[in-house]
Amino acid sequence: MHFSIPETEVRSGENGSTYVAYNIHVNGVLHCRVRYSQLLGLHEQIKKEYGSNVVPAFPPKKIFTLTPAEVEQRREQLEKYMQAVRQDPLLGASEMFNSFLRKAQQETQQIPTEEVTLDICLSNGQKVTVNILTSDQTEDVLDAVATKLDLPDDLVGYFSLFLVREGVDGGLTFVRKLQEFELPYVSITSLRSSEFHILLRKSYWDMAYDGDVMDNRVGLNLLYAQTVSDIERGWILVNKDQHRQLKSLQEKGSKKEFIHLGQTLKYYGYIKFDPCITDFPENGCQVIVSAGNNELNFHVKLPNEQMKEGSFKVTRMRCWRVTSSQVPISNGTTNPCSSAKCEVKLELAFEYLMSKDRLQWVTITSQQAIMMSICLQSMVDELMVKKSGGSIKKMLRKRHNGSIHRPDSQQAVKSPPLLDSPDPNREQIVKLSTKLSSVSLRGISASNSANDISGNDFHGNYAFEGIGDDDL
Repeated sequence: MHFSIPETEVRSGENGSTYVAYNIHVNGVLHCRVRYSQLLGLHEQIKKEYGSNVVPAFPPKKIFTLTPAEVEQRREQLEKYMQAVRQDPLLGASEMFNSFLRKAQQETQQIPTEEVTLDICLSNGQKVTVNILTSDQTEDVLDAVATKLDLPDDLVGYFSLFLVREGVDGGLTFVRKLQEFELPYVSITSLRSSEFHILLRKSYWDMAYDGDVMDNRVGLNLLYAQTVSDIERGWILVNKDQHRQLKSLQEKGSKKEFIHLGQTLKYYGYIKFDPCITDFPENGCQVIVSAGNNELNFHVKLPNEQMKEGSFKVTRMRCWRVTSSQVPISNGTTNPCSSAKCEVKLELAFEYLMSKDRLQWVTITSQQAIMMSICLQSMVDELMVKKSGGSIKKMLRKRHNGSIHRPDSQQAVKSPPLLDSPDPNREQIVKLSTKLSSVSLRGISASNSANDISGNDFHGNYAFEGIGDDDL
């Protein structure tokens, strides 16, 4: 998640006085408005609980009224503070931090705590209506959906709630996975658009875990519905003969066999993102990115209209980062950004081991950059559990019940913090990138792997070298 405070507002208090509100945005969308005093209170609580050595620096109080320049300076300092807290694996996952954000979100949207109904979409288009409180957090809503569907407790962690936007053509855009610091009802209501929905979808990548889900009737139905939907949307590639087999299995009601056949198809279990821009293999190339099978798959349209395809394995990514910047909305002028005339530009960049001794940065410019980063992180989490001999079921249960506790040897394995500038400090990136070295730079093979590239692949200096899960 990318936290920013791009703007401030002067607002009126209850007694008629005015104060400066700091607008906290998540992924470029307003999450909440808070006063300096509220953030100071949070800071003092965190410091009391975790100690001064753990908590990042907080901008000091001022005796006199702040000038506009001082307000801007404080805004920048508070933004860096919020990013630092969120990026810290201990503080960012703490209930203290998350409950503060949930409460602030509810207060900002002025939605009282009361009983309501909320529609959760399934992959087949059906809706499950659950009775919840407006103040229920993501885990509470997921539990309510599971109870309504009769999904066993030990399978709840295999699924997550996603915020999606449905286009007029039926296309589905994944905005983000709902997080522990937000209230799903408030999040969806505040968007004030019927295009947005909350979708239930599996939250793991390795198809080997499908077996756990399919052993249960409800789990089987959910996985079957997702597989059918992905095929109908064209996310899973199917030829005529495979389509005929799938149709036959569907008519027979052979759901397990349908899924087993689906597992053999290209891009099974992938999430497909909207068309965007990349600098690989050339600047300004149009690309469709898909995430799955521990990789990012690229379908690139070159400037000469030629189409190329290739895959970047997460096991060969040394690190990745997400950056944001304010850019003017095209209006024929070159005026600097203002809150009314700017939009957030998001980029995902990852450093990739192209060959045994050559690393290269690859950048994707997409409004779904955060979602791509979340996908990469969850892939790394699964691979680390597998490498350590742990149980994916235990990991998912811990994720469902709270933050994942990793042993000391794995504490460093996480994606680099999200940066607040497209021109980050290089030294900081190098330090952070070493945290993934134990995952991505081990067991590198000098031979090319056909698993990384389709027949119509990238050529020349951009040949990818593969590494299998067994090499981890």
